Order: sequence, then C-alpha cells, then structure tokens
Amino acid sequence: MKGSEFDEELFFRAVGSGGARALLIGRRALIALGLPLLTRDYDFWVHIDDIARFNEAAAPFELLPNRTPEAARSFGRYVLEGDERVDVLVARHVPTIDGVQVTFDALWNDREAIEVAPGVHVARPSIEGLILTKRFAARPKDAEDLRQLEVLRARGVR
Repeated sequence: MKGSEFDEELFFRAVGSGGARALLIGRRALIALGLPLLTRDYDFWVHIDDIARFNEAAAPFELLPNRTPEAARSFGRYVLEGDERVDVLVARHVPTIDGVQVTFDALWNDREAIEVAPGVHVARPSIEGLILTKRFAARPKDAEDLRQLEVLRARGVR
C-alpha cells in the first residue's frame, strides 16, 4: 500500500500564496495555536468569490472539488477530496446555534496570520472569531474546543 505524499507545509504555502481569501477554521486552526488536538481533515472558510482560486491552490495536491463553484455557492459549502479531505465553507454568513450571524467579511477583517511552518503563514480568525465558528454546531467536541479557546482568550491570545 502506498502512503500519502501529501505535504501539509506545501499545502499551507500554496493556500497562503494562492490569492484566495481563505481562513483556516476548525480543529486545524486550534492545532496551529498549539492546542493538543487531533483531527482528520482541514476546514477553511473561503470568500464566495475566491472558490476557483482556492481550488487552483489545492489542485497540485490532487484535491478535487465535489461541486462546481456555482453549485458550491448555491449550497454554501463543498469538499476537496484526495489523499486528504478539506471541508470548504463558502457562505457569506452563517448563524451560530444561538442565532448570531457571523459573516466571512467580519472574520476576514479581524484575521490573524499564523506561522504554521518556518516562513509559511495562513490566515485564521481571531480567537473571538474562532469561538463564533465553533458555535455553528452543537457537537460535543465543539464544547471542548470552546473551553480551550476560552483559556487562550483569558491568557490574552488574539
């Protein structure tokens, strides 16, 4: 059996330099902050107008979209699949479980660049923004992630 040749550092470099407004969200964003978590996939929130650019950045890694950009815009999300899985949110706004409307533009305007490898940066929402994205669903793992994000916020991490 042949192992995956996926190179996370190169993937993040391609996303960071590809020109798409893309925010790393989900557990990979928390891992990039140094939290000891596990996940099997990547989660990004991509500006609705930048789907093609994001897909172009992912193409060299043989990550193929399960929807056309037009279908993804209508559905609000899509998946890039190959040796890895990338869940891509492309809605202009998403409500939290308690009805707060979170917009991509607001999170993008308050984003942080984090170094995921030497010289490789990726955009992520601020801690406040990550807390909001973790409130999109009410899964048990999100409750634990929220607890850990609250600890980071209390320590002054932005």
